Amino acid sequence: MHRITGRAGGDNLIEMSPTESFNDDINGYNQHASSSTGSFQQGQSASFLTPDVCVETCESLSASLASLASSDHSDSPQFEAQTLERISALTGIDKQQQSKDSVFFRDGLRRIDFVLSYVDDKAGERKQERRRVYEANLAKVGLELETEDKSESEDGKTYFVKIHAPWEVLATYADVLKIKVPFKVNDIPDNTEMPMNWLSTPFRLPETIMHPEPDFFTAPFDKSKSDFFLIDDKETFFPPSNRNRIVYYILSRCSYLREECGDKDKKGIKRLLNNGTYTAAFPLHDCRYWKKSRDTHCESERYSLYKHWARFLFFFKEQPLNLVRKYYGEKIGIYFAWLGFYTEMLLFAAIVGTICFVYGVLTYDENEWSKEICSGEIGGKIVMCPLCDKKCGFWKLNSTCNSSWQSHLFDNVGTVFFAIFMGIWVTLFLELWKRRQARLEYEWDLVDFEEEQQQLQLRPEYETKCSNRKLNRITQEPEWVLSRTATDLLAKLFLCWATVILWEMEPYLPITSKCARLCLSGATVIFWISLIIACIIGVIAYRLAVYAAFASIMKDNPTSHLQVVGPYITPQLATSVTASCINFVIIMILNLMYERVAVWITDMEIPKTHLEYENKLTVKMFLFQFVNYYSSCFYVAFFKGKFVGYPGNYAYMFGRWSKLRNEECDPGGCLIELTTQLVIVMTGKQVWGNIQEALVPWLMNWWGSRKARKHPESIYSRWEQDNDLQSFGQLGLFYEYLEMVIQFGFITLFVASFPLAPLLALINNIIEVRVDAWKLTTQYRRPVAAKAHSIGAWEEILSGIAVLSVVTNAFIVAFTSDMIPRLVYMYAYHPDGEMNMKGYINNSLSMFNISAIPVANSPEEGENPAWFNSSITTCRYRDFRYPSGHEKQYSHTMQFWHILAAKLAFIIIMEHVVFMVKFFVAWMIPDVPSDVRARVKRERYLVQEYLHNYEVDKLKKQLTHNNCSNDCTCPPMIYPTLSKHEVLSECL
Repeated sequence: MHRITGRAGGDNLIEMSPTESFNDDINGYNQHASSSTGSFQQGQSASFLTPDVCVETCESLSASLASLASSDHSDSPQFEAQTLERISALTGIDKQQQSKDSVFFRDGLRRIDFVLSYVDDKAGERKQERRRVYEANLAKVGLELETEDKSESEDGKTYFVKIHAPWEVLATYADVLKIKVPFKVNDIPDNTEMPMNWLSTPFRLPETIMHPEPDFFTAPFDKSKSDFFLIDDKETFFPPSNRNRIVYYILSRCSYLREECGDKDKKGIKRLLNNGTYTAAFPLHDCRYWKKSRDTHCESERYSLYKHWARFLFFFKEQPLNLVRKYYGEKIGIYFAWLGFYTEMLLFAAIVGTICFVYGVLTYDENEWSKEICSGEIGGKIVMCPLCDKKCGFWKLNSTCNSSWQSHLFDNVGTVFFAIFMGIWVTLFLELWKRRQARLEYEWDLVDFEEEQQQLQLRPEYETKCSNRKLNRITQEPEWVLSRTATDLLAKLFLCWATVILWEMEPYLPITSKCARLCLSGATVIFWISLIIACIIGVIAYRLAVYAAFASIMKDNPTSHLQVVGPYITPQLATSVTASCINFVIIMILNLMYERVAVWITDMEIPKTHLEYENKLTVKMFLFQFVNYYSSCFYVAFFKGKFVGYPGNYAYMFGRWSKLRNEECDPGGCLIELTTQLVIVMTGKQVWGNIQEALVPWLMNWWGSRKARKHPESIYSRWEQDNDLQSFGQLGLFYEYLEMVIQFGFITLFVASFPLAPLLALINNIIEVRVDAWKLTTQYRRPVAAKAHSIGAWEEILSGIAVLSVVTNAFIVAFTSDMIPRLVYMYAYHPDGEMNMKGYINNSLSMFNISAIPVANSPEEGENPAWFNSSITTCRYRDFRYPSGHEKQYSHTMQFWHILAAKLAFIIIMEHVVFMVKFFVAWMIPDVPSDVRARVKRERYLVQEYLHNYEVDKLKKQLTHNNCSNDCTCPPMIYPTLSKHEVLSECL
């Protein structure tokens, strides 16, 4: 390996490569790039060198090293100073003058593609052995290593192993991974200029930022045809994102045990990070985010991203998606493209929702039923039956005056229009995103990604578990199958699938193993969902129990002395707010617990590819989050106030013995409570999410780098700065998607109850785009670049939410809102035949004799208000039932059935209309724009033509070269395997 290590002070020797002698270069200090490896043998006598000493591999330098090594004063400070002076004279490199922004080895030529860090534990001999073998195996596959001693780190205890991939390794694995590279400048004219393009000038970024590189025709790299591609400089041909992707592919498949141990499961950087052998593994940022690199060979793309993208002052500017894709890879680029498009589409929904809310404000004074409730002549004389047993007294209808006015802001005709509009909006959003995604697939060379990469994205964990080979009946090539384990045998006995034929015919996971793992996974998910439901039932029980206490405390209106908010605080509002806050806390706690469980059960299923792994985890997490976040809203919207009963025959949650009487809605309806629940959960989640995403990483980075700030004179190198940042993690992007999809559910599933939800989401997302960009650019290590041609399983989830939202909004308007009962009254039951709402409140309340109320339901002594006396013989409750004394007393009136029929008819009509419009819009808008489809076909044709011409020219040259011979012996068109290095491509 390209590394020399020594001892400083009393430290022991660091593990060294077990090679016999120096080869070409040591420790990265030679001035000529080479792929040969070498190290100083550990067994040589008294080979104590100062840390990070690099020398050029030549005869004079070897002699100098030998003379230094044979010194009798190798431990003295004078020896160390003398060594540094002689090494500086030999190499011309001064360690103390090294740039803080260096992304190169000490020779200034070889780029650092990846960095591994570790803290040497003197008692951890097994870790030392793992690192020694692992790094030796990395050298075998051609990677070049250079180690920074702990004395050079700012904390004085961390070692850094810098990794460089030379051209041979990059070319070989680019061929293995089918990385697309340019072979010709794109000459297809771009006719996408929009009319009046000057209007968008204030929102545009400089052209060099939006399009950091020219458009090329690309083709999968073929090492045997390297002269076909536009290779101007081998060192810069593959961008850093592709380089770190290739290196990570090797790191994740390299073993850390000797071959004679025979344990194939012991491989990959992920396991080494988990067992503490290494503390971190990451590619480097190219510079500090607030300042360009002084090295002219460094792109300083991080600085450009921070300057033009990651600052909130640029919230109105377009995103430099091409630069994001170039720096972070397509997977992160596609996320920000989706988030930006989603935010743009929210603008239209927010405008329409705001208009509907303004309509409710403007028609505030036309709210006839609220006037009746607040009127002393009508609402002040209507005595309502107690809302709970024992602790609740009789009350007057006008006490709900404020809530009825608030309800009108969201429960009006505009709400129906907005619910229909959102059903169409969500279809437009999904269809237009498909078109946007198709255009990105073409521009980012991802058109054939899924077919090409399906096999090349095999997870290392799957490869290690599948220890047996079998013949694929289609390709007639060996494939991996899962080894027979105790789990498989147990599953066979349990599922009665123990047949040899079944085992032999299954090409991947045996059906027994798959069923056993899926059954355990499904049972775990069901258990956790049941746990959520149990918690929600507990919150409902809290609401029922606490409401009585609030009603008893507030019967004399003790909050009336509070300024502004006092008159608005009612037992219903206090119960709803406190229950919503408790529910939010439970949601957060369960989220933290379930995340680990979801990852564990997904790992247990052994998904074959990274795409399959992410899709399985996505479904599990979203199913859990769906129940966790939306269950309380579903309860308020569709269950509260629907199964109450009537005085004398109330319904109880767990039976009469529980004394937990089901909740009733206000006379104005439950819609205002659903709005309160939605605002608290949605807003609380967004605020908490932004705190977690921005403040927590900043505080951790600030605390972690405090020592470096205290010692500015020490060299705080690029790898040390990045090491002090937070790790983005393999699932970092997954949580970003999850957050936005949960928000998408809030603004679509329950938008009929809160038209301002899209506006809140829009404000949050404008901040979210810049917060995500800021934290990714400044607070996190550079993620490993990854490819993705779409948003994956999230697209199917969004489509499912879109369909479900039509149903939920139709039911909210029909059953949660009072819209349908009011319309039925106005058109069919108004006594004077006029088209107004006078008398609606009196018509919507049924009557009950107070004397008939059972003792168990009657208020205790002292609970009734002072104005209540024995002259009041009847009370009213919210329902359509015949009064006492009627031949059908307490049974539902015909108006109830008419209203129910109208509600069902509204649901059917609304759903059919919206679905018809949705399907028509989806049919009218093609998923792939016509110009993109044409350009894809044109590019494929040109690629084939250029490849054909290339082969013909190559054949002509060979024929010319062999013109003296009748027989043409052309070499096979495959790339030769490396003679000295392994190729870790078990997936081929």
